[in-house]
Amino acid sequence: MSHPHRTLRRFLALAAAGVLGAGAALAFAPPVAAEPATPVAYPAGASATRYSGLAFDTCTAPPLSAIQAWSASPYRAVGVYIGGISRTCAQPELTASWVTSVSALKWRLLPIYKGLQPPCGGRPTDAKISRAAATARGQGTAAAADAVAKAKALGMQPGSAVYNDIEQYTQTDATCRTGVLAFVSAWTKELHRVGYVSGVYMNLNFGAKQLSDVFTSTSYARPDALWIARFDGVDSLKTWTGIADSTWAVHQRAKQFKGDHDETYGGVTINIDTDRLDAPVATVAYTYTATSSTTLNARTGPSTGYPAAASHAPGSALKVVCQAPGSTVGTTAVWDKLSDGTYVTDYYVSTPSNTGYSAPLPRCTYPYQTTAGGGLAEHTGAGTSSAVRGTSPNGSLAWMVCQRSGSAVGTTKIWDRLDNDRYVSDYYVATPSNTTYSKPAPRC
Repeated sequence: MSHPHRTLRRFLALAAAGVLGAGAALAFAPPVAAEPATPVAYPAGASATRYSGLAFDTCTAPPLSAIQAWSASPYRAVGVYIGGISRTCAQPELTASWVTSVSALKWRLLPIYKGLQPPCGGRPTDAKISRAAATARGQGTAAAADAVAKAKALGMQPGSAVYNDIEQYTQTDATCRTGVLAFVSAWTKELHRVGYVSGVYMNLNFGAKQLSDVFTSTSYARPDALWIARFDGVDSLKTWTGIADSTWAVHQRAKQFKGDHDETYGGVTINIDTDRLDAPVATVAYTYTATSSTTLNARTGPSTGYPAAASHAPGSALKVVCQAPGSTVGTTAVWDKLSDGTYVTDYYVSTPSNTGYSAPLPRCTYPYQTTAGGGLAEHTGAGTSSAVRGTSPNGSLAWMVCQRSGSAVGTTKIWDRLDNDRYVSDYYVATPSNTTYSKPAPRC
């Protein structure tokens, strides 16, 4: 960052399967279990979180008092450098307690990892990514493992996105390019393996275009989200030069559009970069209290029909990561997912509302990349006979909230309900299985 920091019959079959949307081309890719769309192995307690709006990033995480003062600002998300060998700023404020406190103030966090830099870019003093693809892959895997360790230590839960900061580099250096792409691919695969979402930060003209050029390449795992630097003052997540709007198209983009400058709110001045986000960010756990007068059962899914897996005494602390719809208890059909993957009815939890959802808790979602080259039809129900209301571009994120059985497509009858209340066939979503249900998403 700017801181030191192909026949008609075939076509009809595809259309009947609900894969092609209106105006879709005949080009069509089979479901994949490897590159470019690698499945994410979300553990039981995982959930993704996304943020849409203005954000800022700054080299050193500001004190909590500064975040409180900046409640008067238009920002509600902040980028934080959680680790990496090329992270140059000290982070005295960035602790698990700080993450908890800032999150409680309804801010979202954008985790940044600044590690090895391109062999033909970055600062001369930066440790470098190898030009040899095999070595670069090993480095990318190691970077992801370290980033996850750092994120966990700060209380950033599985399902969180972590963005690897790759500074600008020479575009005509072929071996440098190969090394960087191999590194990013391995970074993505390792994050997916352990249940995290992969993000990459790159300069639009000196890196991001090369990443976009391999968007459909089976040689590289594709990151879930792209954050570009382009200091043109244009606050837009579309019409990026050299990058099609159909890539990273569904809540998968961020742009740093204004570089180092001072802004003051609440009497506190911070030197920042300004960002526009519609992208995955960190997931954290929020502490609430069990308000039941008797033991509160925690269940394996968001319904009283699921078996009890644990219990919580009245007044005990509950670590809530997200909320999901389920069976009605008292005045609410909202259920709270705990960090261990179990659910409790929100009726007996001290959230602000016991009739609906409560900010800042996000809805429980499990994003996976789509794999239909011609686009994946979004239906009003779990079957190909239901109406089509939209199309997810290839490689976009399917923000799944639950799964249910429907008409057969390919090897599966499973359909994924998205957070826009539409359904897509799971056969063309890079979930861990394309024959049956994939944990931890509940049944619809």
